[in-house]
Amino acid sequence: MSKKKTDDAEVPEGEAKGGGKKKLLAIVAVVLVALGAGAYFMFFSGSDEYEPVAGEVLPLESIAVNLAGGGYLKVGIALQLTEDAAGGGHGGGGVDGSKALDLVISTFSQAQPGDVTAARDALKESLRHQIIEAYTDHEAGTQMVMDVYLTEYVTQ
Repeated sequence: MSKKKTDDAEVPEGEAKGGGKKKLLAIVAVVLVALGAGAYFMFFSGSDEYEPVAGEVLPLESIAVNLAGGGYLKVGIALQLTEDAAGGGHGGGGVDGSKALDLVISTFSQAQPGDVTAARDALKESLRHQIIEAYTDHEAGTQMVMDVYLTEYVTQ
């Protein structure tokens, strides 16, 4: 086998000093991993989920709801609309709060007086979910309401 003279010592021709082929393979592997990661993030990590953008807040009039176990609850809500709601959404006339008020009545009228004080957060979350669902157009992929705020909450 012929020998090639380098600066420090004689090395057989098939072998480069310091493992040059190994370094090249390592660099190629790193580049391939980087390209693979870049391709993954470019094609697969992009969120296809709809991310609503906050618009105006629509306050609704407070209403009194008779509770299932006696007594009543005076509750006021405001709807955090999305920018999509500004275009009118359902029918082009803006967001109508009547659906939301109907859901307030149906949600809280089934509650006991103890529930409206002890389980307030759970009732609010249930109401929030129902209202967002009622104001979402699944065919168009738009959401008109993104949150619900309690503006008044008085029990008797």
